[in-house]
Amino acid sequence: MLSSTNIKNVNIGIDDANRAKIADGLSRLLADTYSLYLKTHNFHWNVTGPMFQTLHLMFETQYTELALAVDLIDERIRALGYPAPGTYSEYAKLSSIPETAGVPKAKEMIRLLVEGQEAVTRTARSIFPLVDAVNDEPSADLLTQRMQVHEKTAWMLRSLLEE
Repeated sequence: MLSSTNIKNVNIGIDDANRAKIADGLSRLLADTYSLYLKTHNFHWNVTGPMFQTLHLMFETQYTELALAVDLIDERIRALGYPAPGTYSEYAKLSSIPETAGVPKAKEMIRLLVEGQEAVTRTARSIFPLVDAVNDEPSADLLTQRMQVHEKTAWMLRSLLEE
């Protein structure tokens, strides 16, 4: 569980215990998002093959969106009164997205990114019942927006895998 020296000073209508649980969940979402950002950026750099131009540009659009998302997520964690995780070791412990060794072929990159997008969606969805139960509308809004982006991106990537 995260800790903060100022949690008692936060009085936003959500008790300390629930803010801590939400911050923990958002920390997992942050770790998944950053892990997917890193994987997508890596694939952007290393993609080859007949779909190079399309995938190179698509991956750039996706990692740019993910880079902006990590800031939104960490700012919500901070607004709840907790520090946001920010190291590779913390992300490795918190993330549900495994690293990919080596440089996979383009089609495998797409498949792995579909899995990553879906994993982030599942993480966001797993936090939603708690934020809904305590009327944490800002976190609910953030989670809804993240799920929409990741579901749409997974669909677009998945469509590239169809024969």
